Amino acid sequence: MLEIIKTADGSNTIYNAEVGENYHSKHGALQESQHVFVNSGLKYFLSPTGGDLEGACISILEVGFGTGLNFLLSAELCAEKGIELNYTGIEAYPLSAQMISQTGYSQYLKPETWNSFIEKYPDSLKAGISIGTQCKLQIAHCKLHDFASAKHYDIIYFDAFAAAYQPEMWDEAAIAHTIGFLKPGGVFVTYAITGNLKRALKSLGCKVEKAPGAPGKREMLRAIKIL
Repeated sequence: MLEIIKTADGSNTIYNAEVGENYHSKHGALQESQHVFVNSGLKYFLSPTGGDLEGACISILEVGFGTGLNFLLSAELCAEKGIELNYTGIEAYPLSAQMISQTGYSQYLKPETWNSFIEKYPDSLKAGISIGTQCKLQIAHCKLHDFASAKHYDIIYFDAFAAAYQPEMWDEAAIAHTIGFLKPGGVFVTYAITGNLKRALKSLGCKVEKAPGAPGKREMLRAIKIL
């Protein structure tokens, strides 16, 4: 059973009764997506380049596509900066377009971005689709362990349900499989930070750092793939 609920910043999220968890933080769905993934992931990756980013091309892999909020915010930032975005989401249990429409996220986005996404979302579960002129989206309808790709990505958004609810998404095998798709110099970000996660990432050749967390969390984790 899925239920729309309001979070502390006024934005909505979805509660999944079967899992027993929200798709976003109860302290603020919009704030969490913006802080953890867009600011601490995408903007962090772009910051060393500086200057004019027009014509740049980046790729993002998201583990746990969910409502699409992380994608939508990232797509709009890239469009504003003239950056070409290739975005792949992994989602074992895709939401319906109707359910996503009920989140009310349209109010935070340009109408053309939102309308194009909602219209083409079902097709993105089968093949790559275009959102605007510089953004491509494809959602892999599979479990993380079954995801395979010859591509390597600049940034990984790891947005699975918490380990208390989906421990198999956070074990060493899952993290190793995920990091295998990250380019050297690429950025991995997630809202969580645990000793096991830090040790797993370090063993995979990543430099791990703590970053300030979104509201409700003191810290989050960011890792840079060195090897």
